[in-house]
Amino acid sequence: MTAPPVRAADVVRRRRRRIALILVLGTATTTGLFLPRRLRHAVTSTNADSSAKKAVRPARVVPESVRIKVEVINATDTRGLGRLATAWLRDQGFDVVATGTAPEAERRDSTLVLIRSGHADWAALAATAMGGARVESRPDSLRYLDLTVLVGRSWRAPPQTLYP
Repeated sequence: MTAPPVRAADVVRRRRRRIALILVLGTATTTGLFLPRRLRHAVTSTNADSSAKKAVRPARVVPESVRIKVEVINATDTRGLGRLATAWLRDQGFDVVATGTAPEAERRDSTLVLIRSGHADWAALAATAMGGARVESRPDSLRYLDLTVLVGRSWRAPPQTLYP
């Protein structure tokens, strides 16, 4: 038994079906791969817009012509709190030049701003930026710092993203 002869019209019809099938599958695959990314982008941009309406970025508290060198010490058991405080103070205009973690014996409940270079007004700015921290004078002429901020357990990071 032999196969019936293949007509040119059948070949063209099969070729068109294959091309249509490839286009449909290609479109479905492409849409399936990129649709979640588009949806994620739509969701995050909507959330970012709504959070931008709720929380306003802080105004710079340090004058443009002043450079206040600050050291931030995480004096808590919470990992990353010093990093958040560093980003927050930099947004406020402070020049954070050093960060670190306090030894376990020196953990604190409240935030403390130490005056190192004798500028009480700069310490007041930092205390205000940190939400009303206590200020103490502990001069240290061996350090190239103006202030040391010991971040305590009671300090809460701002309710917004620091770097959008």
